[in-house]
Amino acid sequence: MKTSPRGKVPVSFIWIAATVTLCAFFVVASAPLLRAQDRGGDSRRYMSLLQNVFEFIQRHYVDEINPQLLYEGAMTGMLNALEDPYSAFLQESDMAELNENVIQGSYGGVGLYISKPAGDRPDGQPPYVEVASPIEDTPGWRAGIKPGDLIIEINGESTDKLSMDDVLARLKGPAGVEIQLRIRRGRSLEFPVSVTREVIEVPTVKQAMIGDVAYLKLISFSAMTVDRTREALEHFRSQGYRALILDLRNNYGGLLSAAVGVSDFFLEDGVVVTVRSRISGETQVMRARQQTLVPADIPMVVLINRGSASASEIVAGALKDQGRAYLVGEKSFGKGSVQQVYPLDRTGFKITTARYYTPSDVNIDKIGIPPDREVLFPEFTAEDSEKLSRLILENRIPAWVEEHPGASPEETGRFSQALAGEFELDASLLRRLVRDEQNRTVMAPVYDLEYDVQLQEAVNILRGGSYNALMGSTRTLRELQEEAEEEAALAS
Repeated sequence: MKTSPRGKVPVSFIWIAATVTLCAFFVVASAPLLRAQDRGGDSRRYMSLLQNVFEFIQRHYVDEINPQLLYEGAMTGMLNALEDPYSAFLQESDMAELNENVIQGSYGGVGLYISKPAGDRPDGQPPYVEVASPIEDTPGWRAGIKPGDLIIEINGESTDKLSMDDVLARLKGPAGVEIQLRIRRGRSLEFPVSVTREVIEVPTVKQAMIGDVAYLKLISFSAMTVDRTREALEHFRSQGYRALILDLRNNYGGLLSAAVGVSDFFLEDGVVVTVRSRISGETQVMRARQQTLVPADIPMVVLINRGSASASEIVAGALKDQGRAYLVGEKSFGKGSVQQVYPLDRTGFKITTARYYTPSDVNIDKIGIPPDREVLFPEFTAEDSEKLSRLILENRIPAWVEEHPGASPEETGRFSQALAGEFELDASLLRRLVRDEQNRTVMAPVYDLEYDVQLQEAVNILRGGSYNALMGSTRTLRELQEEAEEEAALAS
């Protein structure tokens, strides 16, 4: 048995005493908890335990602790314990972003989509802020800021040492405030830009005509999506459209009400979605309200992929089960649950409160919605990835795009073919990489029919005269699910 430095009290005795004291504290603290269990069961018991531990840490931890830190840690742990990827504690910045992008659909800012690398950039420049794209008709767009520009200073402060949160805090804020930026374009061109914050609407809709086919892309489902979709559909009507493509690819979702409102434009009647919680009295059946803007005789194709989730799956599922549209692309993500957001002072939390079911009474959570016609983009194999890594390290594509601004499709094709021969890679994949790099430094087009094979297929279906026959052969999600269950039973 070792002794303490003064040689009088055994160290083991000190630890035993400390342990007994600590246990005594929890025995005393837990005494009311036993009575609480008798009165109210486990819920109140655990609440009391949590409060006791919180207070104990505040009083006895070796360093003084900010109670906010304990609160946020407890909230994070409690929601993580649900093992639900869609339930989470939301810090102040999370709540602000959610409020801007989804609930309100607007914010005070300069209208730039930006990114910031964690370390030095591949070209050796410091980690300045890069403009991914300006939003049309916003201060940044009117000031001539372009995709690929670097913001190297904000109000005289270099951005290389700022975190992304710091950058956003300087660019966003009350409308009417002037901000001084310094822009670097290319390797050496630098110039100052003055922009004044305005209220920026988060874009949720893009539209265009492909001949007589209307193309409508929904980026997300925010508070503005229904109104902007209505405006786009009215524009298509004025253009005399004869068919419609609804692009829901990479649409991560958003507001349930927006998904129902958008579906209502295409459906004359019937169920859009059913929302069921564990409380039977809270089940909601949401129906179309005869606000159709697209006549039933307008052929319609919906594009989906693995990035289509949540609210976009509600729309796709409703249109498929109601026999209103033909689905093209890839199986969707498979998020069949509904979350509610609850504010707590400046923080908050989101929690799964229900699951939704398509009109044929199917929940697609972790299953997804299969397209009526699968169309996949070519993908790189493991062997191709090694060759592609060498191509990226040599910086061949960015260097060529920089040396050939405004290159024609023919020039791009010849360059892609040359790379394909040199690196033994698929030329169509390389054309996509070149086009992506070209779009990084210009405003990307609403659609790219030359390289988008899924969009090509949608247009071909609508123009090829086979649409009605194809729609006659489609099956509801319930029929598809039952068929899969029968096949699984036979296989076993």
